[in-house]
Amino acid sequence: MEPGKVSALKIAGTYIGVVVGAGFASGQEILQFFAAYGPVGIAGVVLAAALFGFFGWIIMDTGLSLNAQSYLSIIRFSGGKYLGAVIDAVITFFLFGSLTAMFAGAGAFFSQFFGLPAFLGALIMAIITAATVLTGFGGVLNAISFVAPFLILSAIGVSILSFFLPSPTGTVISMPPKPSFVNHWLISSILYVSYNTVVSVAVLGPLGSRARSRRAVLWGALIGGLGLGVGAMSIFFALRMNMGPVAGVELPMMLIAARISPAVNILYSAVLLAEVYTTAVAGLYGFASRLSVQKGKRFTASTIGAAILAFLMSLFGFSNLVRYLYPAVGIAGTVLLACLVYRRFVAKQR
Repeated sequence: MEPGKVSALKIAGTYIGVVVGAGFASGQEILQFFAAYGPVGIAGVVLAAALFGFFGWIIMDTGLSLNAQSYLSIIRFSGGKYLGAVIDAVITFFLFGSLTAMFAGAGAFFSQFFGLPAFLGALIMAIITAATVLTGFGGVLNAISFVAPFLILSAIGVSILSFFLPSPTGTVISMPPKPSFVNHWLISSILYVSYNTVVSVAVLGPLGSRARSRRAVLWGALIGGLGLGVGAMSIFFALRMNMGPVAGVELPMMLIAARISPAVNILYSAVLLAEVYTTAVAGLYGFASRLSVQKGKRFTASTIGAAILAFLMSLFGFSNLVRYLYPAVGIAGTVLLACLVYRRFVAKQR
C-alpha cells in the first residue's frame, strides 16, 4: 500500500478490528469490565467510546506528523529517552500478552463450539496468524479492516434478538468476577481503553503515516470510537439480560447466540473467530516488527518463534488472562496515554 492513500473509513475499520478481538466479541471483556458493575456500566461504555476516539486521533495524528514506520518512533517522541524505553519494553511485552490471549480465545472457541481440545484451536489460529503477518503490513491492514464491520453488525443483531428471548428459568443470578484489583466502574473503563491502546498503537502509529490527510485521521478515529462504543453497548445489554446463564461462561455471547437459534450461533461464532484472528494478527505484527525489520530472515524467525511461544502460553486459559493480564496492561497503558497527552497539549505550549 502506498503512503497517503488510506481513507477515513478504512482507518476506522482498522481501528475497530485492532481493538475487537476474543475478549470483546465473545463478551468476556464487556462482562468483566462493564456488565459486572450493573447499570452504571453504561456510563463506563460511553466513556470508553469517547476515550477511544480521542486517543486514537492522538496516536494516528502523531504517526502522521512523525511519518512513523513503527510504533517505536511514537513511543520515543512521547516518553523521551528513558521513560520511552520503559514504555517500549512494556508495550513489547504486552503485545505478546495480547497475542497469547487471542490464541487462548481461539482455543476456548473450539472447545465450547466444537467440543475439541482447546490446544487444537489455539494451534490453528497460531499458524494462520503467522502466515498473514509474513505477508507484510499491507496484508495485515487489509485483513483487519475487512472483518470489523461484520462484528459490529453481528453484535447489534444478537443484542436486538436477545430482547425477544424468554427470561432464563431456574437460574441463580450471580455477578461475574470483576477484573483483578479493580473495584470501580470509572477505573475499569479507563483501564479497558488503556490496555487496548497499548495493543493498537503497534498498528495505529504506522497507519497514521499512511492516511490521506489529518482530516481523514480525525474522522477515522471518531468513527472508530463510535463503532466500538455501539458494539460494546450492544453486547452490554445482551449480557445484562442474560446475566444468570453467562456469568461463569468463557464465551458468553456465543451462549446467547445459541439461545436465539443454531443458525445465529453459527454466524456469530464465525464472526467471533474472525475477530480473534484480526487482533492476533495485530499483536503478532507489532511484536515481530519491534524485534526486527519487516523483511528478511530475522523477521520471519521472530514471527514464527513468537507464534510458537504464545501458543504454549495460551494454554493458561482465556478468562484468567482477561482477569489478570488485561488490567495489568491497562495500568501500564495509562502511562503511555498520559505521556501522549502531555506532549500534545502541555509541552507543545511551552
